[in-house]
Amino acid sequence: MRMYDLIMKKRNGGALSRSEIDEMIAGYTAGQIPDYQMAAMMMAIYFRGMSPEETVALTMAMAHSGDRMDLSAIAGVKVDKHSTGGVGDKTSIALAPMAAACGVKIAKMSGRGLGHTGGTIDKLESFAGFTTGITAERFVRQVNEIGISIMGQTADIAPADRKLYALRDVTATVDNMSLIASSIMSKKLASGADAIVLDVKTGSGAFMKTEEDSFALAREMVTLGNMAGRKTIAVVSDMDQPLGRAVGNALEVQEAIETLRGEGPEDFAGLCRTLGTYMLLLGGAAADEQEAESMLDRVVRDGSALRKLAEFVEAQGGDAGMVYDTSLLPQAAIVEEIAASQSGYVERIDCDEIGICSLLLGGGRETKESAVDLSVGLVLHRKVGDYVTAGESLATIHANDRERLGEARERFQKAYHFSDAAPVLQPLIRGVVRG
Repeated sequence: MRMYDLIMKKRNGGALSRSEIDEMIAGYTAGQIPDYQMAAMMMAIYFRGMSPEETVALTMAMAHSGDRMDLSAIAGVKVDKHSTGGVGDKTSIALAPMAAACGVKIAKMSGRGLGHTGGTIDKLESFAGFTTGITAERFVRQVNEIGISIMGQTADIAPADRKLYALRDVTATVDNMSLIASSIMSKKLASGADAIVLDVKTGSGAFMKTEEDSFALAREMVTLGNMAGRKTIAVVSDMDQPLGRAVGNALEVQEAIETLRGEGPEDFAGLCRTLGTYMLLLGGAAADEQEAESMLDRVVRDGSALRKLAEFVEAQGGDAGMVYDTSLLPQAAIVEEIAASQSGYVERIDCDEIGICSLLLGGGRETKESAVDLSVGLVLHRKVGDYVTAGESLATIHANDRERLGEARERFQKAYHFSDAAPVLQPLIRGVVRG
């Protein structure tokens, strides 16, 4: 097999066979295929797409490209959750402790940020000393002891996806349905959980911009999960505007903590309740949706979800004091308001543009080697449907560099669109895909 021939075949619209995909992934994992050829293949796939058979083959090839987690030593049903990513998506930081406080075993593998979207690991590292670089033995032991652990994708778990994940990030080939589905599900299948809840975003800030594409991706991933013997369900949720109000790593951690105190924004808290409901159902902790919602509300009210977050942070080397005093989280040196240039209802927010503002401030990665500034970002004060008067604050911007702040401020103003009439608001939850 010559990689040149496979690139040409896909470029010309041909379908790769299972054996060709197996050989390609094995060769790339072993370092026999260079990045520039695999980048060319990713671009060919981006434009030509993959058949369902190719997507299944790619998913399984990546899942089997390294070690697979054996979680059989963990008692009970192990539940994982994954989001396709979006602006202000800090869901795992609040949701995982909520579900664990309800008795669900959370054995989760997470990644770093793709482009302007922050990754769960980046956000969790806002807690001084926190690490997801733990051994499989420690991961299993911690889930048994406190019900929750989140580890980073190691070099031995789906290593092919680990390499492709970083490559796609810097070659503009992230937002392809087959590549997203195979990337997510290869890690999920290799990480060993019994049940998987997927949060598939739709809208201007999502990889999938339309509901049609988002539901297609959800169905594809649910099918992949069920074919592999995992109970899988997908929730399609709105990403036409940032989730919650905070955008930026430490700022999002603070908002997740506020949500665990019962003080978070309703859209974010509502999404946590919805996803948590399905995690409790798949994990066998609740008999029906009503019981699951009641349990989730209770662990927020009585403080046990917040205490579970502190316990989790401490178990993985972090400063649990930051959970109870968020002023200890990373703080930016410059904090300024962004005023509205006109009066009117917020009709639309270009969600991606808000994410790029955070990236310009240093809160995301432009290259694989980019360092992330955990303290920077934005806190939105007005969202779609809100009325604003000219001169009122639209957002607070947190920065450490005046030049970066100026670039982000200019971009931010162009992301907001106003109208004289109140817009029709779209629902947060667009639908659920079951196997």
